[in-house]
Order: sequence, then C-alpha cells, then structure tokens
Amino acid sequence: MPATAAPVQKRELFAWAMYDFANSGYTTVVLTTVFNVYFVGVVAAAMDAGNGGSATFLWTLAMGIANALVLLSAPLLGAIADYHAIKKKLLLATTAGCIVATGLLAFAGEGDIALAMVLVIVSNVMFASGENLISAFLPEISERDKMGKVSGFAWGLGYCGGILALVLCLVYISWAEGRGHGAAQYVPVTMLIVAVMFALAALPTFLWLRERALPLSSSGPALSLLQQCRRGMAEGLGRVGHTLKEAARFQDLFRFLLALAIYQSGVSTVIVLAAIYAQEVIGLSQRDIIVLVLVVNFTAALGAVLFGVIQDKLGSVRTLGITLMIWIVAVAIVYQAAQPRDMWIAGNLIGLAMGATQSAGRAMIGQFTPPARTAEFFGLWGLAMRLAAIVGPLSYGLISFLSSGDHRLALLSTLVFFLLGLAVLVSVNEKRGREAVVGG
Repeated sequence: MPATAAPVQKRELFAWAMYDFANSGYTTVVLTTVFNVYFVGVVAAAMDAGNGGSATFLWTLAMGIANALVLLSAPLLGAIADYHAIKKKLLLATTAGCIVATGLLAFAGEGDIALAMVLVIVSNVMFASGENLISAFLPEISERDKMGKVSGFAWGLGYCGGILALVLCLVYISWAEGRGHGAAQYVPVTMLIVAVMFALAALPTFLWLRERALPLSSSGPALSLLQQCRRGMAEGLGRVGHTLKEAARFQDLFRFLLALAIYQSGVSTVIVLAAIYAQEVIGLSQRDIIVLVLVVNFTAALGAVLFGVIQDKLGSVRTLGITLMIWIVAVAIVYQAAQPRDMWIAGNLIGLAMGATQSAGRAMIGQFTPPARTAEFFGLWGLAMRLAAIVGPLSYGLISFLSSGDHRLALLSTLVFFLLGLAVLVSVNEKRGREAVVGG
C-alpha cells in the first residue's frame, strides 16, 4: 500500500532536513578531519615504523569492513522497513547506536588499534543505515519536481551542521593546545562533542517527522518478535529479488546505480583520506586541516543548494555531469600539489562538487522510485554507496601499502573512478527512468 496522504507541514520538512544537520558532525569530524588523522598519526602510528602505509591501510580496512556490513544489510533493512512501516523506529535505533559508539571512541588511545577499529566499524554501520532510512522519507514529504530543491536544502543544512561541529572542536583544540595538550588528550574530547551534538540536533526529527507509510501486509495473528523478524526478512529478501529481476524495466535506475557506485568510489576516498593526504604529503597541521575543511564545508553547502536549483532546471544527468568534471579537475590539482595553496584551490572545488554530487544523486534516486517502495529502492542506493565506500578507500589504502606509502600514486585510482563514472552516467535516459516509475 502507498504512503498516506497526510499534509506535510513546514516544520516536518525542517525536521527531516535537521537529521542531515545532526549526523554530519560524525562524517566531518570522525571520518574526514580529526579521528582519521588521529588514527593514522597516533593510534596506529607504530605500524608505519615497519612498513609505510600500514596505518592508512588499516584505516581503509575498517572503512571497508563497515561498508561491507551495510552493503549486505541495506536492501534487506529497507525492505523490512517498507513491509512493516517502521522506518522511524529503525532510524531511532541506528541513531542511538552511532551516538554511543562515537562517544566510546574517546577511550581509544595510542596502540588501541583493535578497539578503535571496532568502534569505528560499529559507528559507521549505524550511521550509514540511518542515512539510508532518513533518505527513504524524501518521496513521502516532497513532490517529485521539487525533490532536487528539498534534498539540496537538507544537504546544505547538513554541511552547516558539519561546520558547527568543526567550530566547536576547533575552539576546544585551540584551548587545549594553548595548555600544552597533544592530540592524545584533545581528540577524545572531540568525540564526545560530536556524540552530544548528534543527539541534541536529531531531536526535531524524532519529534516532528511522521511515518506516513502503511504496512504492506497485515501482520495477522499476534507473533513473537523473532517470528516478526523472520517474516520480515523472508518478505524483504523476496522483494529485493523481485526488484533485481525488474532490471530491464528500471534499466535507467540500474544504470545510474552503476554510475553512482563508480564515481562515488572516488568521493568516498576523498572523504576518508583527504585529511590524511594533506598531513602526510603536504604537511598540514591538524589545526590547518580543520580550518581548510571548515571553509570547504561552506563551499559544499553553497554547492548543494545552488546545484539543487540547477538540477530542477537542467535535469539530474546534466547536473551530475558538470559536478563530475569539477571533481576531475580538483583531483588533478591535488595530484600535482606541492604547497598549501594548491590544497586550498582543490579543496574548494571539491567542496562545490561534493555537496552537489551527493544531493543530486539522492534526488535522482527519489525520481526513479515508485512511492510504495521507497525504503527498498533507497536500500539499493545505499548498497551502491557502500560498495563504493569499500572499493574506493581500499584501492587507495592497498596501493599506498604496496608502494610503501606513496600517496600520490594511490590518488590516481581516485581520478580513474571519476572518469569512468562520467562515462557510464551519460548512458542514463532521465525521461525514460521517470516514466518507468508509473505503475511501480
């Protein structure tokens, strides 16, 4: 059965967008700016003494394991959410899991490699699952011809959340460094800052966002929790299998998912390794990296909102094509970068493209999704995103490990992902993809 037609209030749109604001501190501080650098430079630093690139490889391995778990669970979780109409309940559970695991990262210090990797894996699985679930609400709260604008606004607000998290962390780090504290003392506190901010900023989502979907089938007689889970899993697997069999009908959806999996491999690599590259190759300090990422977040917020409007006018394929060309230029600049100025130029180009690429991709999936199967189809989107988050960073980490820490050589794999992704994207027929939704 389709979602109910209850009117969408403005505060509900705001509540949906606020989840992007809330969870962005996790990606910005934990995965992109602070904890990744801390892991390589402090937690696993001893590993690099024997073989350069080992710490970086362990970080990418943790990312790969986390995203492999999400890749396996995302379509099933989405189908179960649709079947029982429990997206919001599952979102609450994954949010709580991410917050707790992030807070526990405060206990990971020098040499605590296993603890840090386990907590990063758990927090990342919970974060990614929540990201899929919140995205599945988009077709319920927005008209199809406005999804680009709504998604762009939320993604832009998300970058504002990332900026706030970075500012709070920068203020604390500056205070701590002024008192002679090192990364081993101040990074754990930044993990607590992120966890608390996530919890507080997500409150509007759980207070005001409504679960509009209806269960796709009656539960029948009272069943135990285990029986409910088994029924949901069986139904979920059946529906996912049915979706995959419809690849011919939804050919443009699947072509786009392929393009997304390829170019997102490059995006994922930049997200989790750019700060490490800036420190190891260019020699930027932790404070310099945070300031750079702060500015990049402003650029990303602008890109998400600006290209969200452009997407509704030019179409998703053309908009994404433009952003991928920006990515290619930016990565080329980073490859030959020799001084901080080069990183600033490339960083702002990356920010402009990153916000637009991710926002436009989410909206395009929404446009290709039948209303009654939102969580299921967004689960496939999550699958493609997680596959990319495995292949991209691990390719970089493996090349770096095998070349004894040659980050420039590893960066070439990222450039290839953007070039191939653009080549596949141009084969997507946007009009045909939207028409396939009718009757879905």
